[in-house]
Amino acid sequence: MNKTSQYGNTPEEDQLQRFLSGENFYSHHYFGFHRETKNGVEGYVFRVWAPNAEQIWLVGDFNEWTDSLAMDRLETYGVWELFTELPSEGDYYKYKVRQAGGREIYKIDPFAVHFEKRPNDAAVIHTISERKWKDGLWLGRKKRSNYFNRPMNIYEVHASSWKQNEDGTPYSFGQLTEELIPYVKEMGYTHIEFMPLMEHPLGMSWGYQLIGYFALSSYYGTPEEFQEFVETCHLNNIGVLVDWVPGHFCINDDTLPYYDGTPQFEYEDPDRAKNIRWGSLNFDLGKPQVQSFLISSALFWLEMYHLDGIRVDAVSNMLYRDYDEGPWTLNHEGGNRNLEGYYFLQKMNAVVKLAYPETIMIAEESSSETQITGLIETGALGFDYKWNMGWMNDTLRFYEMDPVFRKDHFNLLTFSFMYMMDENFILPLSHDEVVHGKKSLMHKMWGDRYKQFAQLRNLYVYLMTHPGKKLLFMGSEWGQFLEWKYDEGLEWQDLTDEMNAKMQQFTKYLNQFYKENRALWELDHSYDTIEFIDADNSQETILSYIRKGKSKKDFLIVVLNMTPIERKDFAIGVPFEGTYEEVLNTEMEEFGGTWTQPNIPAETRAEPFKQLGYQIKTIVPALGAIILKPKDINTRKKRE
Repeated sequence: MNKTSQYGNTPEEDQLQRFLSGENFYSHHYFGFHRETKNGVEGYVFRVWAPNAEQIWLVGDFNEWTDSLAMDRLETYGVWELFTELPSEGDYYKYKVRQAGGREIYKIDPFAVHFEKRPNDAAVIHTISERKWKDGLWLGRKKRSNYFNRPMNIYEVHASSWKQNEDGTPYSFGQLTEELIPYVKEMGYTHIEFMPLMEHPLGMSWGYQLIGYFALSSYYGTPEEFQEFVETCHLNNIGVLVDWVPGHFCINDDTLPYYDGTPQFEYEDPDRAKNIRWGSLNFDLGKPQVQSFLISSALFWLEMYHLDGIRVDAVSNMLYRDYDEGPWTLNHEGGNRNLEGYYFLQKMNAVVKLAYPETIMIAEESSSETQITGLIETGALGFDYKWNMGWMNDTLRFYEMDPVFRKDHFNLLTFSFMYMMDENFILPLSHDEVVHGKKSLMHKMWGDRYKQFAQLRNLYVYLMTHPGKKLLFMGSEWGQFLEWKYDEGLEWQDLTDEMNAKMQQFTKYLNQFYKENRALWELDHSYDTIEFIDADNSQETILSYIRKGKSKKDFLIVVLNMTPIERKDFAIGVPFEGTYEEVLNTEMEEFGGTWTQPNIPAETRAEPFKQLGYQIKTIVPALGAIILKPKDINTRKKRE
């Protein structure tokens, strides 16, 4: 017999009332299917929210997909429930819904945790085994450290096309545990970010058209395999981030759309419900039950899989009524902001941070009208990081350009420094930039093959030394020439080519260099982290700056040459008297260049350079980047 709560409700009534009010953030513990024992009988209870349905039946392997198991309606709450001992683990099931108006249709379980393999989409009765996690050391370290002043270098992965089996099937997470984790560790990345892993019916969507918000796609294996993968990552000091799509969902009729025959998960206004650009439907983010559903999904992934962070996709679509291509209406304040989306995102971040304070919340957002990162109390959305889409667009436009014209567009390279601290940024060279005819990063570079590799190395030094965390899409680390194909494995055969192999070795070296040099991440979100040597040398098209750590002696001199002209006896301003040695040169032979010896250590001259009291002279290679480090300096003697 159920006991009443302090509010006078049974625990079940509490669950339901909090769901209706948008405050049940663990609604997956109530909805979907769960093992229960009633009156000594072991079975499963099934629950689904469908307030305007006329009748719902549970159908599946266990009753030969007939109408024999009618569900009972809990009138006050719009929830349907059934207890039955008929199902067994592994059985497929759906709900047969007689919608408002009498139409009958088979629908998925919105809270299912596993589905049959696509193209079919029945849910699977799969009770996820309770795991005894072994990543306590990793979790404890996360609590003691601050990721804002730690290195973050993310390897972005599409799980089904990193590698594939000979028959064209994707690697399971069991196989990815054996191969992807050692590769990421060897390459020196700090985190893996997966494009969406939730159940989706069409591979062409790359996972961004979801149907199962609580289900790991069966295309990738079982929930237990993914748990094993995350745990193994943590044991190897690698964090795991996953993309998540709470703004819009798949339009397939037998999934979430108009579930009970009326606008249920989507907006009532058809113009707001329909997402023309992506051929999907937008969640009604102001509806309390939808808020309970979506926030529960986020917490489920954090709770069940020990994820280190979530990247929320398409935040602009959730923030602005006029973001899509179709007709739109002003909000009640007379503006274009989607107020429901704005407050939902604040609420979601607040709840996530309360439950899992160390979670890294990332927004993929392309506007500058709303503060994305920072405290909710100040009006921001409460995210930890925002993808810097402006930096990405300007940077790639610059590197695609013939060097003859770069001097006239030098601001593309320097403009991001004007707003680099406006948000906490991640600098993304992501999957979006290497598809749909945009060319791979390697193919974007100007010139012949040698020059393309030279500029790719240059680009990656700019990425790694620019303030902000880093993200690089798989395959870009060795300069894959072909565009990414979602339905094929990466071009691993490229690595039999010496230039590709050396490019991969360069990326590995640079990743390690980044982690070992605190100046590149210790003060990442403070203007104290950078001082410009010369950001105005557009004629020679050379950019130079200093990256700084907390210690006065901990700094790096970065020089980027954006032309195919070697600059001999090139003057570089430095802050202190002494000797500076070259610690990275992108044109070394081991990286694919032609230099067999690095520049010799440079001694300062007592000649001022802009605001700096001293200068050194060295050679800057054509289309190359060099980084220098103080070797023996006198920090007490500084010329003004």
